[in-house]
Amino acid sequence: MSILVVGSVALDTVKTPFGQVIDVLGGSASYFSTAASYFSDINLVAVVGEDFPDEHVELMKGRNIDLTGLQRMPGKTFRWVGEYGYDLNEARTHSTCLNVFESFRPHIPDNYKDSPYVFLANIDPELQLDVLKQVNDPELVALDTMNFWIEGKAEALRETLRHVNVLIINEAEARQLTQEYHLLHAARALLSWGPWALVIKRGSYGALLFTSESIFSAPAYIMDKVFDPTGAGDSFAGGFMGYLENTHNTTEASIRQAIIFGSVMASFNCENFSVQRLSNLTYQEIEQRFREFRQLTHFDDLTGSIRR
Repeated sequence: MSILVVGSVALDTVKTPFGQVIDVLGGSASYFSTAASYFSDINLVAVVGEDFPDEHVELMKGRNIDLTGLQRMPGKTFRWVGEYGYDLNEARTHSTCLNVFESFRPHIPDNYKDSPYVFLANIDPELQLDVLKQVNDPELVALDTMNFWIEGKAEALRETLRHVNVLIINEAEARQLTQEYHLLHAARALLSWGPWALVIKRGSYGALLFTSESIFSAPAYIMDKVFDPTGAGDSFAGGFMGYLENTHNTTEASIRQAIIFGSVMASFNCENFSVQRLSNLTYQEIEQRFREFRQLTHFDDLTGSIRR
């Protein structure tokens, strides 16, 4: 079994209060794939330029990420330059150079078209919909987006959501897309547009899961070191989708566990720049952190009634 991911592979230059890196591996598909590769086989579709370093290709191959769908085009690779202050929830972008990514038109290789799980990472919603037209009846489709597409292509995004099972989005984007300030009202609106599950990422405050029948709240991991939150949302999606594909189970209980595994992978992502920490994990570390999350949220039921 496998997951098809379509998104960006980039070269990032990032500065945080704890250091700086230049032209490291970045992009939504890179973070998602690295995180999800601990749970499932990954089929990646993206585009890079002639300048894309072979060492990054080898790193992804070392995680058993299939790169048949990685197009190498004449020109330069998508580059992002950003900086974080001590409020690590929000980056300040210095420059974005789309380069070959600007003309990216995803082509799904024949051996990817039967992937049962599909993750549409943060790209043009019209391209996301085109991807769905190229695949053969996937069992589960999840989608991520951002404020840029909400501002410029809201109608195309709403059309694509009609074909999506799970929407993964942050808190501000949920409000922006629905024009609803109250988060519960925004969630109800988004679920009415097609998805049967909605995951709202809240950065260092955790994540929320909404379905038509329930709400689930997961905390963020209490970390003693944070180097770089770049890619944390994509790593979250990788852990979330990877676990669901691994168990082949989309019951309410399994989706709640997937939320925690997503949070686990996001927390590891923040412990170093790029995918350095994500690419050097053990299964024992992942399982141990899952159990630590469980302890964070555990409390006993009342043993009697409350009296004054």
